[in-house]
This record gives sequence, C-alpha cells and structure tokens, in this order.
Amino acid sequence: MTRDTRNVESGTTDGRMGRLSRRSFLVGTGTGLGALGLAGCVSSDGVLRAEAAKIYGPMPEERFPIPATDISRVDPKYFRRTVPYPTQEAAGTIIVDPANYYVYRVEGDGTATRYGANVGRDGFRWSGDAYVGRKSEWATWTPPAEMIRRQPEAAKYARGMPGGLDNPLGARTLHLYQNGAYTLYTIYASSEPDTIGSGITSGCVGLLSQDMIHLYARTPVKTKVVVLPA
Repeated sequence: MTRDTRNVESGTTDGRMGRLSRRSFLVGTGTGLGALGLAGCVSSDGVLRAEAAKIYGPMPEERFPIPATDISRVDPKYFRRTVPYPTQEAAGTIIVDPANYYVYRVEGDGTATRYGANVGRDGFRWSGDAYVGRKSEWATWTPPAEMIRRQPEAAKYARGMPGGLDNPLGARTLHLYQNGAYTLYTIYASSEPDTIGSGITSGCVGLLSQDMIHLYARTPVKTKVVVLPA
C-alpha cells in the first residue's frame, strides 16, 4: 500500500502484543448486502449487522488465517453492498471516491459494488487515472526511503517485511501504475476496521481484508483505476 506507499506504511510497536503496529506506519506514511441495499429491505441496523457478520467472518483457509472483522468498529454505511451507480466507465473499472471514503467496482448494468475505505490524509492525497500493473497475495512490504527518514523505526524492514497478518499490505494488494511506471500507491487489505472512513495513509487506499479479497478476485491486471478528487 503505501500507507506511505510506495508499498505501504504501517507500524511501530504494539504495546499489547509486542508486535509491529500497522497503524503507526499507516499514519506515517457481497452481494448479499448489495441485494439488501438495492431492494431497500434493510429494516434495522441489527439486520444489517447480522448480514455483515457473515460477509466479514473469519477466513481460516487463507495461508495466514484471517480472523473475523470486528464490525462493531465499522460504521454500517461502509459495509459492502451493491448500489445504483450510473457511469460511462466500462464494467470492471475501479473508482476511488476519497471524499466519501468509498471504492466502487463498476458492474456495467447501472450498478456498482461499493466498499468502505480508508484513504490518504491531508498532504498525501492525489487524483487521476491509473491501472493495476500487478497483483500480490501476502506481499512483502518494503518501506520507502523517505518513510525511513521520517520514521527511523522502519529501517529494520529496509530489506523487506515478509507477508503475514502484521504486514501493512495485508492479504491482497493491487499495485497502481501510470504509463508503465509503478506509482508507489496501492489498494491493499487493512485489518484495522476503525480506520475505514478516515484519511490516514500516505496516499494508498485500504479496504477491509474480506472486501479486498472480494475485489482482488474480480480484478485482472490492466484494470483501469480512477481516483476522484478529494
């Protein structure tokens, strides 16, 4: 990601676990719900959260088993769902709306799959067109030199931090390119539910792990990505 990305940022030491904190580097740096959303059938927050609990449940089959997301830490408006979304962009296009903390995957029938996101903080926001130049599962994260200058504690990962639950890039990463060059920005998997709906990264875009895996599986290399002005 960056979370200073440039591959992504995350972490200091997490006092409770004695492990790297993804958030400090961040700062430094289905369809089931969709059907409900379109039909307007959600009668209460309780019903919405019950459906979300299924979508954001544990993923024990992953190489590094992913625990359930604590959905109590996520505003329900950021749960994945299908929404009306008229656009001239082709089906499959990813549209990032940083002003509203959403990522859309255009479905081509006047709708889009919408995901809640965290985005770049003040001073690290950008906009424009890009494309997915490569994809990574449980990617190695390497802090960029400018991040190490700002956060010397990141220097121990200058040769790369292996993939895993504590890695800032998370379970899946879409690396964004322009004109054949890596922008250092990514769309990545976040395990920090309370960051969704906030601007905290160094320009990367984070989705909940379950949402990122869902988007990743439907996104081939060369997919167009449009980042709207914040």
